Amino acid sequence: MGSRDSRNRGSDWEWDWAAGREYRPGLPQLFTSVPTLSEAASYLAESTSIFTRCLPVRSLSQDDDDQEMLSFISEEARHVTSGKNSSSSGQFSSIQSVETTLDAPEVHGRIATVSTAESSQNPNALVLSNSINTSGSFIFQGLIEKVRRTVRGSADDIGWLLRDPEMPPVEDGTEGFTNILDDIRHGLHGLPNHLIYLLVPGLFSNHGPLYFVNTKTSFSKLGLTCHIAKIHSEASVEKNAREIKEYIEELHWGSKKKVLILGHSKGGVDTAAALSMYWDELKDKVAGLALAQSPYGGSPIASDILREGQIGDYVNIRKLMEILICKVMKGDLQALEDLTYEKRKHFLRKYRLPEELPVVSFHTEASISPAVLATLSRVAHAELPTFGEQPATLPVMIPLGAAMAACAQLLQMRYGEKSDGLVTRRDAEVPGSVVVRPKRKLDHAWMVYSSPNDDPSEATASQVCQALLTLLVEVGHNKELGSGKLDV
Repeated sequence: MGSRDSRNRGSDWEWDWAAGREYRPGLPQLFTSVPTLSEAASYLAESTSIFTRCLPVRSLSQDDDDQEMLSFISEEARHVTSGKNSSSSGQFSSIQSVETTLDAPEVHGRIATVSTAESSQNPNALVLSNSINTSGSFIFQGLIEKVRRTVRGSADDIGWLLRDPEMPPVEDGTEGFTNILDDIRHGLHGLPNHLIYLLVPGLFSNHGPLYFVNTKTSFSKLGLTCHIAKIHSEASVEKNAREIKEYIEELHWGSKKKVLILGHSKGGVDTAAALSMYWDELKDKVAGLALAQSPYGGSPIASDILREGQIGDYVNIRKLMEILICKVMKGDLQALEDLTYEKRKHFLRKYRLPEELPVVSFHTEASISPAVLATLSRVAHAELPTFGEQPATLPVMIPLGAAMAACAQLLQMRYGEKSDGLVTRRDAEVPGSVVVRPKRKLDHAWMVYSSPNDDPSEATASQVCQALLTLLVEVGHNKELGSGKLDV
């Protein structure tokens, strides 16, 4: 026997004594942050290699010859079947040949094959063997590729906007935002009343009647004209872009005032699409756009669910999502597909936000502490039978905080990315915008739904929205002056 450090050159994998495991060349670590998955995938690839060696596959360059062989054998098989002189011993010989081909014994680490003479005498066995070899190899290779795509997920796509050299840089406006928010909490409000404020809700907002309601109410108390866009949030981005464009034109036509827009989640993506596609018609009607927790670059949640060529194809996850969105929620699957990285890359290379448009982007990180498990969000209210003059209502509470924390923990463990539970921080930064990166832990639902557990010593969601729009007004003012820098 050789020394412990020597490696068996006749085998396809070797033992790494230093690492205490087998050394498998050509099998990279698929997912370094999850060693168990990487090891499982390596063993699966190893098994595929064994099956591939047991079932050799003919070269693709022999396709024409294979077709001729199949034609010849088909004719030969029909001739043998119709012939009168076929003996039972000949049939037994063919069956034995097939069994010998499939059950080839292993000799010194290699697979023994049937002799050439025996194969030539039994061409039907050769075709059957090649057919099984090819299909078996393709099945295992396809399985390995699905495992690779599933494990890799969106690791290469998250934050692609920040890496694209063609995209303009962002400017940090966190300090200015913090100062504005502090003034608002002390009763100093800087939003002008010569603008119309439009709030654009995000995905599934039609199933949450209280979406943005508190913010609209607080704006009305300040004497500001504020509207919540009535769009079908589960529709595609381009369809909602047309509706938002018409909504802006209607608001401007009736008041002759410019519109300042705040879009949350997909609502920010829909609004950005409207301004990118119809800017020539809207540039005199829009004062600026603020995107709050919007997956402008794409969403890993949407991409991982809808990406084709994954293990999930075996259970048809795409079909399940289609039933959930189209049948249950009466929406369009395209709404979710438009948030995948593939679709966002295609759209943003075709449509860009105009440089003269003032833009602010805002993103947060969700808390994953055990305390959020008890957080409930009020998404609606149910009316109870009236027994007096005042109608009675019952708040509908959902543990959205716990759901966001679970998703944020998943994204943190799988990709090492901070998120609000649905959108990673890097994907929410709009190129060329003034970016607000608060340190306070806020999940994706906090911006639009109230919670009885909110800390009274902290700013409310309505105050945060007001501060974002105030910052946007100042960014627009600085753009008009041509300075391009914040002067807060």
